Amino acid sequence: MRRLVLFDIDGTILLSAGAGRRAITAALAQEIGDASVFQRVRFDGKTDPQIVKELLEAAGHSPHSEERVEAVCTRYVALLETELAASTRGMRLMPGFPAILDRLEATEGIVLGLLTGNLARGAALKLRAAGVDPARFRVGAFGSDSGHRPDLPAIAAERAAPLFGRVPAGDEVVIIGDTPADIACGSGIGARAVGVATGSYGFAELAACGAHAVFQDLGDVDAAIAAIIG
Repeated sequence: MRRLVLFDIDGTILLSAGAGRRAITAALAQEIGDASVFQRVRFDGKTDPQIVKELLEAAGHSPHSEERVEAVCTRYVALLETELAASTRGMRLMPGFPAILDRLEATEGIVLGLLTGNLARGAALKLRAAGVDPARFRVGAFGSDSGHRPDLPAIAAERAAPLFGRVPAGDEVVIIGDTPADIACGSGIGARAVGVATGSYGFAELAACGAHAVFQDLGDVDAAIAAIIG
């Protein structure tokens, strides 16, 4: 059976040493001034537009227009690019990368993809800063496609249709991520989920979400590949 394998980025493939959070809070600070309220908003498992909306609401700026959210997102990516161009110190790949990508790429029937809350441009910036070519991922669904994460698996599957001759679904789609949102988001298309506890959620928390398999990290590439291919 062919597989569409969709990786989350932050906390799954890499850690950006807070570059994303610094850039997005700076973008909001330019918009509303006081950034102290932002510390109580969690970012993990969310799309960038969702994060911007929650930050605006935390600062008492609600309701907010989609145009305002889009403007902040555009400013955020520009700030992220500037920050990563200045320094990538602290940016690091998680255990098992890039070896797991190499192995999957060399496996017949596997299509590598991304499923991430990052805006598409931000995703590419982070991957390049960590030494990963975004072109390795033939399919992608991003926060710039929808601010509602459960929409993203179906978008990725639709984009994979030319590679499969149809829209993949069910066990043909595997989502790898480090948050409960990654595990839950593919349920609408019956996708399998593999959790990895390299972000801010622990092994037990991810296991309780009903993932097909959970790992402390993907350093054991053989075991990870076996769980992904199923």
